[in-house]
Amino acid sequence: MAPKKLVIEIMDDAMADILRQKTAFEKLRIAGRMWQSARVFLRGAIRTEYPDWNEDQVNREIAKRISHGVVNDDPR
Repeated sequence: MAPKKLVIEIMDDAMADILRQKTAFEKLRIAGRMWQSARVFLRGAIRTEYPDWNEDQVNREIAKRISHGVVNDDPR
């Protein structure tokens, strides 16, 4: 299997200027909404992949994927 090609995305100057003008609160709100969007997206993907899973199983899988496997999926 070929190694993954590293891709580094760089923010353009216009977006950087916009974000510099945001207050700390506005930046935090943006980050929170991005986090919520990621969870909604993952929930839909996991529900499609595992339609028989209950809510707890789905939530554990979301945590596992968002944490890149750091969160232990063992329910103990």
